[in-house]
Amino acid sequence: MLHIWRRGKGRLTGELGRTRYGRTLLSQKAVRAPRFLRLLPSGRVNGFLQPGHGASRSQGSGLCPDAQGGSERLEEAVYRNIQACKELAQTTRTAYGPNGMNKMVINHLEKLFVTNDAATILRELEVQHPAAKMIVMASHMQEQEVGDGTNFVLVFAGALLELAEELLRIGLSVSEVIEGYEIACRKAHEILPNLVCCSAKNLRDVDEVSSLLRTSIMSKQYGNEVFLAKLIAEACVSIFPDSGHFNVDNIRVCKILGSGISSSSVLHGMVFKKETEGDVTSVKDAKIAVYSCPFDGTITETKGTVLIKTAEELMNFSKGEENLMDTQVKAIADTGANVVVTGGKVADMALHYANKYNIMLVRLNSKWDLRRLCKTVGATALPRLTPPVLEEMGHCDSVCLSEVGDTQVVVFKHEKEDGAISTIVLRGSTDNLMDDIERAVDDGVNTFKVLTRDKRLVPGGGATEIELAKQITSYGETCPGLEQYAIKKFAEAFEAIPRALAENSGVKANEVISKLYAVHQEGNKNVGLDIEAEVPAVKDMLEAGILDTYLGKYWAIKLATNAAVTVLRVDQIIMAKPAGGPKPPSGKKDWDDDQND
Repeated sequence: MLHIWRRGKGRLTGELGRTRYGRTLLSQKAVRAPRFLRLLPSGRVNGFLQPGHGASRSQGSGLCPDAQGGSERLEEAVYRNIQACKELAQTTRTAYGPNGMNKMVINHLEKLFVTNDAATILRELEVQHPAAKMIVMASHMQEQEVGDGTNFVLVFAGALLELAEELLRIGLSVSEVIEGYEIACRKAHEILPNLVCCSAKNLRDVDEVSSLLRTSIMSKQYGNEVFLAKLIAEACVSIFPDSGHFNVDNIRVCKILGSGISSSSVLHGMVFKKETEGDVTSVKDAKIAVYSCPFDGTITETKGTVLIKTAEELMNFSKGEENLMDTQVKAIADTGANVVVTGGKVADMALHYANKYNIMLVRLNSKWDLRRLCKTVGATALPRLTPPVLEEMGHCDSVCLSEVGDTQVVVFKHEKEDGAISTIVLRGSTDNLMDDIERAVDDGVNTFKVLTRDKRLVPGGGATEIELAKQITSYGETCPGLEQYAIKKFAEAFEAIPRALAENSGVKANEVISKLYAVHQEGNKNVGLDIEAEVPAVKDMLEAGILDTYLGKYWAIKLATNAAVTVLRVDQIIMAKPAGGPKPPSGKKDWDDDQND
């Protein structure tokens, strides 16, 4: 008989029987015995107990221990990874949809964010768990690829992993679950083009574009979506080039505290929260010279000493400096330039001569702002204070100092609408509110960019997900082998989206999903959840104008599946730690300095 002792737990006994291959087996009676057993050459049994059960490790060579000293099975590592990802998905799930709750996030710099934008929440949270980081990476990839739908990726990947856990617990292997998920993902991408309900016809029509952007803005600013969609559509259409290559950086946002959202407006050109340096505050038909250097006299590279003996010499020295600055500013004015934008400080003497020659002076501290302004007005930034030639000067219809609320702003304005850059001036009562509106604007602009790449649209409000779930479940029934269970679970994971929408809207999710399935069985592909109804109800999403981009759905399904499969493939997390040994001496970095001591 084999006696196995556990401290404080009494003893468990089991009989050892030898198979014909010489391996040691434990009978059914000792199910709570050590997890790993093996017979040593001497005939002794070497075993490990589960970590935390109070038994010390047996002596002799054992299995490869993890960081805590115990051994881990494949499933345990997978289950822990799945649990971490589920926790993350659960955090952002309540923020999904127009009725989603806001999260109050305080980052490592103690800056406060109040938002329901999953991309912002994840960017400001420091996710430590390596498996959860994979889901975060998939969400970031969705943000870069599409610019919207980050929460969809999190919720869907979380649902896939939760259902994968059920399959693993009933006995399926990880490889079977992964294979089933990959087959189902390919099938979803085959079905998706058939679910397209309409396409954008004319991306230069403000009203049509406004109706298409409404859905993506609604999830961030429910109630203000009509007004904001109109603003964003005007800004996007005004700078949409004939080539069709739309750049999201060409839509700028300027946030000015005060008033309300309804006071926001669009300007063709750029707006800076700055004041002019000189006396001139308004110029029509502006010719603009841009300098990346300070607007000041040239300073010698080396230090020099001037010996002045008399008052007359002092006067002549000062006058020489003044004459030099006068000559430089006059040369700039003679080229026809009436606005100077500089990236450095403005000297008092240079300011005096700029006022004398009626030149408007604007100082921009940010080199990015300087570059964007050059792009807007068609100027070249000069590195030295030299008179610009005609090709290096920019032009815009007017530059003026204006007051919005109690904030001074400099506006570079193009009267014609096909400018290179458009600015949305946002007004709001608090900084947090304006930050959230800016994120809604960002989503709207990204949606417009996606539409320039692919004009196809699919119904929103959970309609696409339920139809995919219905068709993939039917496909799973026809598949032989154990993969069919994973395929059906993949279809079931799509229910997480309308379920999250329903729960956040305060209606019973099970009733909504059963109604959606019933309507879709009749062939109504475009019917989704009616979030405005007080009872569980459904309506046609195409008629309601709730539409999602085809590319957004395509990438979200692909990235979420890839992330879930990657997490399932991991059976061990090995973290490297710094090796021991002497540390290099700190202090002096330059070893040659000791010669000077």
